[in-house]
Amino acid sequence: MASYSRILMAVDLSEDSDKVAERALAIAKNNEAELHVIHVIEPLSFAYGGDIPMDFSGIQDEIHQQAAQQLEKFAARHGISEACRHVVLGQPEVEIHALAEESGADLIVVGSHGRYGLALLMGSTANGVLHGATCDVLAVRVG
Repeated sequence: MASYSRILMAVDLSEDSDKVAERALAIAKNNEAELHVIHVIEPLSFAYGGDIPMDFSGIQDEIHQQAAQQLEKFAARHGISEACRHVVLGQPEVEIHALAEESGADLIVVGSHGRYGLALLMGSTANGVLHGATCDVLAVRVG
């Protein structure tokens, strides 16, 4: 069995995140590995496109602040140190891959709703993380 030294757990901060944390924490404990957690906020401009002539910066700042507070509570509840908490703005798959590379993670743990058919074709974060990761990826079934 592979031994991991640095694990990156990607969460969306929904109630399903606790199940992902449970699995990641168990693997980290069994391997005496450092555990990092990331939450990625997608820019509002991704959702609404560049066609709407609005300044989203104030709203985006508020979303970032709320996410940081939620991640702080989540990480504290699971004993993850402040230095290992990451809230970033961008496309989830891209940012998760980037932090995994930057931090030297040898395992990414992410939640998956087990979609199939059209939902899978439309893409999911777990599927995007799996394809393109340079380390092992564990998709924890949630939902």
